[in-house]
Parts: sequence; C-alpha cells; structure tokens
Amino acid sequence: MTAIPTAGRITLDIATQADLPRFRQDLQDAFAIAAVETFGSVDGGPIPPDEDIVASFEAPNAVVHRILEDERWVGGAIVSIDAETRHGSLDFFYVSVGEIGRGIGRKAWSAIEAAYPDTKVWTTHTPYFEKRNIHFYVNVCGFHIVEYHHAGHPDPNRPDEPVLPGDDGMFRFEKRLECREGVAPSSDLVDHALKTDGPLSTR
Repeated sequence: MTAIPTAGRITLDIATQADLPRFRQDLQDAFAIAAVETFGSVDGGPIPPDEDIVASFEAPNAVVHRILEDERWVGGAIVSIDAETRHGSLDFFYVSVGEIGRGIGRKAWSAIEAAYPDTKVWTTHTPYFEKRNIHFYVNVCGFHIVEYHHAGHPDPNRPDEPVLPGDDGMFRFEKRLECREGVAPSSDLVDHALKTDGPLSTR
C-alpha cells in the first residue's frame, strides 16, 4: 500500500474577488462528500448555496484566506474577527477534495490561531451529519460543543440558516484559548465520530 504523504508547509494568504468562483466550487465539493455518504446525493442543490458563500465572502469584518501547502492552494477559510471583544468566528473552513487525510486541516487551524493571536474565543458551526468535522473540532483542535440548534431550538443569531439534508440541525462549537491547557476535549456527542485527520467543511 502506498503511504499517504503528510502535509508540507502550510501557510495562509488573502483571497481576492477573482478567487471566489474556485473558492465556492471547492467548498461545495468538500461539503458534498459527507452529504453524499450520508444521504446518497445533493439533489437539492449545492451545499452551502452560492448566495451564502458570497454573503460570507463579502461580510463586514470577514477575512477570506486561501490555505496553501508549499504555495499550492489546498483549502480555504473565512473568519470574522471582532478586535474589541477578541472573539473570532470560523464561518467556513474546508480542505480540498483529494487533499483530505494528510494533516492539512490540523496545520491550517494552527496557522489561523497564530494569525490572530489576540483572539481569545473562537466559535464555529457544523451540521449534525458531519461526523468528521465533529471529531476534528473536538478531538483535534480542542473545541467544545456548547449548543445544539435544531427546529425546536433555532439559533437566534442565524435566522436564515439554510435547510440542510436530513434537517437534523447544527452544533455550535467554542474554543477559549485562555483555558485550553489541561482541558481534555471529549463529549458523548462524538462517540461515533470518524477518526480522520481534518475537516471536510464547516459553517
């Protein structure tokens, strides 16, 4: 069996408007993997919808990063940073199809933390069915699941959340950097998480 090469040098740069078409397509392709594995198809249209990605790309305080491995584009992230509260939101995060499982996600998240050293609290969301992402954020990156949003408990800050396949809701994750040392990231909610090396995508 041929060994899978580990990730090389991972860096971030700033995406431009010209990068949006590829960024959007690569992100949707990454999301589609788990959706197809779980539900068989994405016949309802791309996940996330084009307009959600564009809105996030153009949102105030948003910073759109390309993830580079030895200067080669292998993923992306959109973060929103509030310098006053020192809170950051990871709005989208993906590793390109064909690059998953080599440790790129792990190194990319470390690069994001390093790029925003004044940010003390990070939040992100991922769909219920994205078991790889749940494993990644909790067991690899040290996030904690702090809330589960669904039809009976919607997120008041995200009233326009698109309906996803299965409609089983979204987990909200939080990571507080000032108290990360000595905290074992664990949760009964990830008992069945797949043991892979990085995220397919998140929202």
